[in-house]
Amino acid sequence: MADDPYKVLGVDKSASQEEIQKAYRALAKKFHPDLNPGKKKAEEQFKEVSAAYDILGDPAKRSRFDAGEIDASGAERPKQRYYRDFAEGASPYASDAGYADFADVDDDVLSQIFRGAGRASVRIRGADVHYRLELDFLDALNGGNQQITLPDGSSLDVRIPAGTHDGQVLRLRGKGRPGIGDAPAGDALIEVTVRPHRLFVREGDDIHINLPISLTEAVLGGKVKVPTPSGAVTMTIPKWTNTGAVLRLRGKGAPRGDGTHGDELVALKVVLPEKPDPELEKFVEHWHGTYSPRQGMEG
Repeated sequence: MADDPYKVLGVDKSASQEEIQKAYRALAKKFHPDLNPGKKKAEEQFKEVSAAYDILGDPAKRSRFDAGEIDASGAERPKQRYYRDFAEGASPYASDAGYADFADVDDDVLSQIFRGAGRASVRIRGADVHYRLELDFLDALNGGNQQITLPDGSSLDVRIPAGTHDGQVLRLRGKGRPGIGDAPAGDALIEVTVRPHRLFVREGDDIHINLPISLTEAVLGGKVKVPTPSGAVTMTIPKWTNTGAVLRLRGKGAPRGDGTHGDELVALKVVLPEKPDPELEKFVEHWHGTYSPRQGMEG
């Protein structure tokens, strides 16, 4: 015969439904097989706790148990049978409606425990596990394989899709906690953090870079080397290019899922020599420019 459900849950007979619910929740989490892998005793205790709550968690069943109409296993006591016991399909185990109040529990494991509590067999999908993975900018952009070291010292191989962005969550199906019974394992959810790059800034699928150019290149134009995530390329600077001009390198941005790429946007910045150049100063002293760079700003 099953043990007294009040003793199993560790509550008094005068306990409120809220107190019974709270006690069950704590014990179910403590003995849940998914949190005690390989521990047969914990599994048995979990079943006992679930069976006890099947009686006390349902006010109608609890009332019948207190009145001596059913025993701790939920079976009818001899010499106390009622017409409704013989109604077609009637069964003290036919519904888990008594656990509906747990449907909004935040803890995934507990939510599934409470929905499945009191059933003849326990079949619970394994819980998802969450990890964080920090990647260099180019590793996230170009993709590849990485490893995560788990708390128990084992490792998990992770394939990084090309174009992975900061904050993206990668799902590894079946790499979470094992399921109970023949239920499937949970998934591993890996949130990616991308380290900033010293040159590149990503906006959507486009890559932005600031490129210094000399005064000579700005005035006369010319070809310059420009860094891109896939390697340096040659770009032509038009004559008379000002600071702030933006040139576009098509297809040199982040990879997309359809096989295309975003663009790289190159913002030009005219930079004078770090050390004073006497020849340049002499030239500017005798050069009489007629333009005004602040035209339109005068009050």
